Amino acid sequence: MNIVNKIQQIIESCGEENPCEVEVCYHKPMAELSTFRAGGPADCWLRPRGENFPAFADALITAARSSGIPVFLLGGGANILAADSGIRGIVLDTGGWAGETGQERQEGILRLRAGTSLDDAAEIAADAGLSGLEFLAGMPGSIGGAVWMNARCYGREVADVLDETEVIDFSGSGKRYAQLMAEKREFGYKKSPFQERDVLILSAAFRLTSGKTPDIRAAMDAHRADRAAKGHYRYPSAGSVFKNNPYFGKPTGKIIDELGLCGLQKGGAQVAPWHGNIIVNAGGATASDIRALVNEVAARVKAAAGLTLEPEILFVGEWG
Repeated sequence: MNIVNKIQQIIESCGEENPCEVEVCYHKPMAELSTFRAGGPADCWLRPRGENFPAFADALITAARSSGIPVFLLGGGANILAADSGIRGIVLDTGGWAGETGQERQEGILRLRAGTSLDDAAEIAADAGLSGLEFLAGMPGSIGGAVWMNARCYGREVADVLDETEVIDFSGSGKRYAQLMAEKREFGYKKSPFQERDVLILSAAFRLTSGKTPDIRAAMDAHRADRAAKGHYRYPSAGSVFKNNPYFGKPTGKIIDELGLCGLQKGGAQVAPWHGNIIVNAGGATASDIRALVNEVAARVKAAAGLTLEPEILFVGEWG
């Protein structure tokens, strides 16, 4: 039995036990699912919807692993580069599990499902007169992904406002379904404890402060305008490619710019002419083009400045 037939059987079995509306597509290009607009086909992409999402996802991941089929968890596709050969197994898209959790709202606490887009999260908070998520306005990605990587911008990071995270734990070492209180000391620059744990993030609770909706929206609009002015939306990209390192003495983008690397191109991939730490798909870039350019920039910075750049984006799939 080939892998697609195995996956079909698993989806049908899990759906019978945990009825759930599921969008399914076989051999779906990852280029359609990532902000880089590059990457080959996933054996199977699926997006479950409805209140049974947690039970269905739990059963699906467990059954797939028992059959030796890998499962890749996809948020907003904003910080990944999938290989041109694609991703084997199942890509479980959390985008159908979005919005508030439905739990009674406590004062100052906003609970959002993992598939909620970051811009929608900021909007929901603003509608509720809650301040603290403005820095997410205009940022691509999902709540689950932002918690996993401790997303940050404008001097703020997710750990600053994260109160609690609800997860399904597949390690077998604790409660299967757990609500984990956020410990700020466990988070760091683009780091979270979830990067070391075998979990599916279901939702996150944020401790926010009361504010006036017009003021909150003004700050959100300013962030969106700043992102647009910096060229974040001109071409497909994943935002910052390399992490900043305080020991370098200046932002990574400035280092790359000062070395004259802005505009450097490989195939359809280009270092943005206006920002050294953004690589864009200037047209028809393959994932290999983009990764080759990432490696080239890192090598040139190492040779010229003796600095080792650490990619912020994740390289997923079969790279050979």
